[in-house]
Amino acid sequence: VGAEPTGADDAARSKAAGKIIPQQNPDTIADGLLTSLGDLTWPYVRDVVRQIVTVDDDVTIETMRFFFQRSKYLIEPSCAVTVAAALADEVCSNDRWKRIGVIITGGNVDIDNLPW
Repeated sequence: VGAEPTGADDAARSKAAGKIIPQQNPDTIADGLLTSLGDLTWPYVRDVVRQIVTVDDDVTIETMRFFFQRSKYLIEPSCAVTVAAALADEVCSNDRWKRIGVIITGGNVDIDNLPW
């Protein structure tokens, strides 16, 4: 399962179209996910990734806050996108994915400008 912000959803659009659709004017708080798929990543997404979940920025921010409140770890928006996708009903309610791993990152956060 892949995850990306709704405002930068070139992988989801590419997967649906069966060909690379370049990113155009991405708009998301998850600045680590602004780039387009490339020639090396597209075949993997096309052939291996079963589903791409898109996450709105509001949900990304809610997830950052939720994660901080529960764990006291501050995660960056790009990480919050993947956590939100893992928590989404379409993923966590699917019996096929009983175990989900997410790499937690937080180095790309300006604590003086938290979005909540």
